[in-house]
Amino acid sequence: MKKVTELIVEIQRFMLGGITVIPFMVNAAGVPTLREVTVRPNSRELIGVANSASEGTVLKQQLDARTVYRPGELLETVPGLIVTQHSGEGKANQYFLRGFNLDHGTDFRISVDGMLVNQRSHGHGQGWADTNFLIPELVASAQYLKGPYYAGQGDFASAGAVNLGYIDKLPKGMASYGIGEQGFMRGLVVKSHDAGSGTLLYALELLTKDGPWVKHEDFKKFNAVLRYSQRSESTQFNVTAMGYGGRWNATDQIPRRGVASGYVSRLGAIDPSDGGESHRFSLSGALQHYTRLGTTRINLYTLHTNLALFSNFTYFLDDPVNGDQFSQTDKRFQSALNISHIWDHKLAGIDTENEIGVQVQNDVIDNGLLSTRQRQTLSITRRDHINQNSIGLYFQNSTQWLPKFRSVAGVRSDFYWFDVHSRQDENSGQRYDSMTNPKLSLIFGPWQQTEFYFNYGGGFHSNDARGTTTTIDPKTGGPVNPVNPLVRSTGYEVGVRTAIMPGLQASFAAFRLDMDSELLFVGDAGTTVASRPSRREGFEVSTFYMPTDWLTIDLDYALARARFTDPDLSGQHIPGAIQGVGKLAVAIDNLGPFWGSLQWRYFGKRSLIEDNSVQSRPTVTLNGQIGYRISKNVRILVQGFNLLNTHAHAIDYYYASRLPGEATAGVSDIHFHPVESRSLRVNFIANF
Repeated sequence: MKKVTELIVEIQRFMLGGITVIPFMVNAAGVPTLREVTVRPNSRELIGVANSASEGTVLKQQLDARTVYRPGELLETVPGLIVTQHSGEGKANQYFLRGFNLDHGTDFRISVDGMLVNQRSHGHGQGWADTNFLIPELVASAQYLKGPYYAGQGDFASAGAVNLGYIDKLPKGMASYGIGEQGFMRGLVVKSHDAGSGTLLYALELLTKDGPWVKHEDFKKFNAVLRYSQRSESTQFNVTAMGYGGRWNATDQIPRRGVASGYVSRLGAIDPSDGGESHRFSLSGALQHYTRLGTTRINLYTLHTNLALFSNFTYFLDDPVNGDQFSQTDKRFQSALNISHIWDHKLAGIDTENEIGVQVQNDVIDNGLLSTRQRQTLSITRRDHINQNSIGLYFQNSTQWLPKFRSVAGVRSDFYWFDVHSRQDENSGQRYDSMTNPKLSLIFGPWQQTEFYFNYGGGFHSNDARGTTTTIDPKTGGPVNPVNPLVRSTGYEVGVRTAIMPGLQASFAAFRLDMDSELLFVGDAGTTVASRPSRREGFEVSTFYMPTDWLTIDLDYALARARFTDPDLSGQHIPGAIQGVGKLAVAIDNLGPFWGSLQWRYFGKRSLIEDNSVQSRPTVTLNGQIGYRISKNVRILVQGFNLLNTHAHAIDYYYASRLPGEATAGVSDIHFHPVESRSLRVNFIANF
């Protein structure tokens, strides 16, 4: 039997359609007595490797088969996850998973090549995860896990986490040009070259899009990637530079009553001057080194981001003269260092594996909240300079106690320092907090290619640094109470995974997640809203079936019940919490020159108010694509979005707003963002 480090090397060097990648290993689940695992294209062979029924890997061929309207929708390959948008392009997506409306990323940790995408103490909302810098063709794999059961995962990972790994090398260069309805045009060039004993890869993407809206989005963005990688028998590393820039006009959510009365069209906007611009530049490096003493991994990165966002959700409720548009700004420098070491040994004749790690992050942030009119500043609500630091330490042990029983136990401690200098002295201050969380997974089997899991763990998410020091409401001037810096979560899960039938990988997981509090900093108001303790319970079913070499079927369904756990006359339902989610993706390939796929997506109803008297309607969409290989190096791909041309809603909220002529107190109503109308794109792809 191979040693663990050799097994890890074998897994990490798998081929995906001729492309060699180095995916991020979430944990050290494989121990010496486990059988060897060969990872093949279109395979989800995780028996003997996974620590839970709700973790997995999406391979490149599966990612390439997805028809995505925007890059963040690649994440919908994660079972049970819905990715949507309430403001058009440019802005971070809205995420839903395991009974959570995760807003723009709180409690769902997203990373790219080990770089954390979620941003702490962000101007628009805690955990802001903007994935517009992604180039889908470069994503080699998506490795996901659910729940707070993994010692290597820290802030924002209570509901789940996903890491997207970029490729190091292409067998051929690729040039792609796409045109389509709604003003869509996209150009992409990707190429890799041998450079000395390594590989140099570069990519450039340019995109413009108007969308179906009355006020054109005029979304323009660029993406650039430059990577140098090198690999030997014992060492592999890469250094990567990325750059992204975008600007857009936004069509924010609109009131249902406004559409019914004809005041605004379904594809219109109340305030056509909403929009924004952002940029992101990063430099990162990753190293993995294998010796007889184990495996060492080092990930180091620094990035600079800048965002100016203009929004108006209540129209004329607060300011009947100038309107309620506001601007949120966020400028930051973020740096992080992650180091881990894995080694295996025998303890009293029992095979064990240990992992120890340290994760350090620093954020230097300047953000603000301004009252504006047509993007011109009227007044300043608050400005803050934040220095936020954290250190995470973890240890994890994997032990094969019996041929059919193993355990993974860990502990993680996190330490946070907040230093806030506010425009209002009363809201300045320093805070410190720490938290330690245990983790435990018990894995039984396999029997007949079937494993059973029990998982327990504690997790957390950090609150916005401003909320931890704010004592005066910056809008009203009234007193407010500072919030705790860190909020604990506790998760439980039981599950089963089976590959009993050839070509089939299936899993079932039943979970519960308790949150001590759902305190969130509301960037739109500049203060923290004190929410209540909560509980999510539910189950997920995921199946991946490849009956032949030309057909794959990917089906998942999740159902969750989300409730506040303290008694309150307002009700127990959590507004916006997702209930049912279903997705079906069917892909065909290896049938001569043609290939294609269809994706059906069900986004279930949600309670929009605590007493459940107002609900959203479910949304069903269908996307698809069909391609034709003109020659060995030339292809054409036609993509269709919202093929059913549904007029359903991408997202719904319930709150008070005011249109001209309405009562000064405003009107409580459902506000929605419609699903983009049906559109087609044609892409010409050439290899060179």
